[in-house]
Amino acid sequence: MNRAPRLLAAVALGVLAVAALLGGRPAPAAGTGAAGGPGPPGRPGRVVFLSHVNDPAQTPVFPGDPEFTLTTVFTVPEDGFYLQYVQEGEHTGTHYSAPCHFHESERCADQLAARDFVRPAVVLDVRRQAAANADYEVTVADLRSFEARHGRIPAGAAVIAWTGWQDRWGTPAYANEDAEGNVHQPGFSLAATRWLVRERRLGALGTDTFGPDPGTDPDFRATSLVLHGHRMTLENLAGLDRMPPTGGLLVVGGPRNRAGSGAPSTILGLVP
Repeated sequence: MNRAPRLLAAVALGVLAVAALLGGRPAPAAGTGAAGGPGPPGRPGRVVFLSHVNDPAQTPVFPGDPEFTLTTVFTVPEDGFYLQYVQEGEHTGTHYSAPCHFHESERCADQLAARDFVRPAVVLDVRRQAAANADYEVTVADLRSFEARHGRIPAGAAVIAWTGWQDRWGTPAYANEDAEGNVHQPGFSLAATRWLVRERRLGALGTDTFGPDPGTDPDFRATSLVLHGHRMTLENLAGLDRMPPTGGLLVVGGPRNRAGSGAPSTILGLVP
């Protein structure tokens, strides 16, 4: 007997239940879609990649970070198996940052809980503002306007700025350095970050740029504020055009290195 449809249905209900638990909302009844109407049986919704492929030829490295190399060590014709040697910093490509990345007294990757890697996803579209100003900073007014359209940001959510920078991946326009070597990328204002932490119990702050701070902030104040307790940052994200503003779930899959400050990650978006 083919058990795949039943298994997929169980996974779908599990995803919805976890999303409801983390978001503080009751889970839809079995057999209903995200909007409450009948949903097709045995289908868990869409699963999308929110991470770029880890490829040295395409991956921009933050200025000063270690070089990223990927070397073939063994091949099937010569050795009977295939293996590559990966050399990269913990914050290369799409990755998460653990609290100890900025604070000696905070948790490292191996000290976080499993639930820290699963968050309700909130995707804030600021592409228009970022296109007009590469140094744009998401404001509290932006967040309030988002809530007016889409409802309250759930506690523990991963709030992500979709700036449009994901489309620049693999090109010099991604780092967007000026003549003096300064990076120009949009990010979250310190006031907006503080509001999310204090008023909405932020779980993670993410973006499709090098990090949640605007490139004009050399002190990374937004990142520093976020990285306490069980909070993390999510950086160099992709595929945000395939996520809804709310209702999705984000899963961070990456190594939990001993005393790790973070790790390159495959990040998934689950869309009911």
